[in-house]
Amino acid sequence: MASRLLQSPLSVVNVGLESFNDSIRASDASQLVHAHWRPAGDGDPLLAWQLAQLMGGSPGVGDIGSEVDAANEVAVSRMLAAQPMLVDVALRADEIWPELWRDGRRTLTHAGAPVAWSQMCDPMKGTLIGAMLYEGWAASPEQAMAELAAGRVEFVQNHDLSAVGPMSGTISPSMPVFVVRNATHGNLAYSNFSEGIGKVLRFGAYSSDVMQRLRWMAEVLAPALKAALGALPGGIDLKAIQSQALLMGDEVHSRNAAATALFHMAIGGALAGTSTDNEKTRQVLDFIAKTSQFFLNLSMVASKAIMDAAHGVEKSSIVTAIARNGVTTAIRVSGLGAAWFESPSDTPVGLFFPGFKQEDANPDLGDSAICETAGYGGQSLAASPALVQLVGGTVAQAIAYSREMYHISWSRNPSMSLPNLEFESAPAGIDIRKVVDTGIRPVLTTGIAHKQAGVGQIGAGIVRNPLECYVKAVRALAAGCLPAA
Repeated sequence: MASRLLQSPLSVVNVGLESFNDSIRASDASQLVHAHWRPAGDGDPLLAWQLAQLMGGSPGVGDIGSEVDAANEVAVSRMLAAQPMLVDVALRADEIWPELWRDGRRTLTHAGAPVAWSQMCDPMKGTLIGAMLYEGWAASPEQAMAELAAGRVEFVQNHDLSAVGPMSGTISPSMPVFVVRNATHGNLAYSNFSEGIGKVLRFGAYSSDVMQRLRWMAEVLAPALKAALGALPGGIDLKAIQSQALLMGDEVHSRNAAATALFHMAIGGALAGTSTDNEKTRQVLDFIAKTSQFFLNLSMVASKAIMDAAHGVEKSSIVTAIARNGVTTAIRVSGLGAAWFESPSDTPVGLFFPGFKQEDANPDLGDSAICETAGYGGQSLAASPALVQLVGGTVAQAIAYSREMYHISWSRNPSMSLPNLEFESAPAGIDIRKVVDTGIRPVLTTGIAHKQAGVGQIGAGIVRNPLECYVKAVRALAAGCLPAA
């Protein structure tokens, strides 16, 4: 018996350090399994102890973990019950937020956590320069830059206005915005419009053709969509479109081809029945049909309406926003108020348009990761095998990403089915405790901006959230929930 065992090939399971694999392979082991494991709390004993208490009952402190679990049930139930409906278009953002342009005070919004002009990445600076030109607040890029650098324009992050914007995310006073109402909970959310891909304002481009497109959107596209929505009592059910699009090959963040087609179907008949003249109707429908990412902003604002409903539940450890300003990645947590927990952003890795390479890429940027908090994007990457051709990777990797995300999510969403996972429900509710406990960082699908202003989008890829955001949030939750040592 012993001799037979000695003659059998070695079977080895390696836990932890991958460098051990090399010496094991050198011994001709025919079966090697590497277990991707890291110590809880990122190897920090105090953090591990705080995490243990937040995860389950501990002697002398009561069952804090059960209280967090109960709070998460409330937050995620609100998330799952949310019903985001596109109900209107505000033709000017200052209809919603008069403070953007009042009494000579000029304010522009941006994506991510607060960041000073001097610290901003170049694509965001380019977007703000473009917004200044669009509003007529400057006659040249040089004048716009001087005004911004001198502090003569104030900044506010989109999330503090119940809004989201992709990439640099800027909304200026005269830009139109979508208005979404969560029919279940009554909260409102807002977003600007999608310009398409490539050389566009949100990626930091501000050439004359970019300005011309933005003005057409304000003068033709927005009024036409507003008229069409006025003919649709109750609006358009965005969650229904998102759910259907998952069955049609979108993950409804970086790929929205199916969702855009579904929206085109939902709005087309109503638009044709309005008083909008035939030529403008043709232009609008043609623009939407040719802009496969048109639904991106709608997916984002739907996700914002969903996740705002889940925010503000005391002791909940569910992530309700992920936002990146091109310098830092930041998260908000349901039970931790308006605080942002930030860490330097990683740079997306993916495929690039001809002429560009990885070294040209700016660090992660945009509010669009709100989609991941609602279960789309990287959480549901298994639904979109077509996307992996754009961002780099394989279908097997896309499926593996979604399976991995189950380990850091509180629940599953029965209204979101993933065909390539035998129609399993998508992950629902990123739990900061599980992220820090497992060391698994949330996966985001994303566009990639050139690190220099004015160039625009140069590719698309995948990036993971920095773990440190979640470590900081766990420490803050522990400080609020656990008794002082």
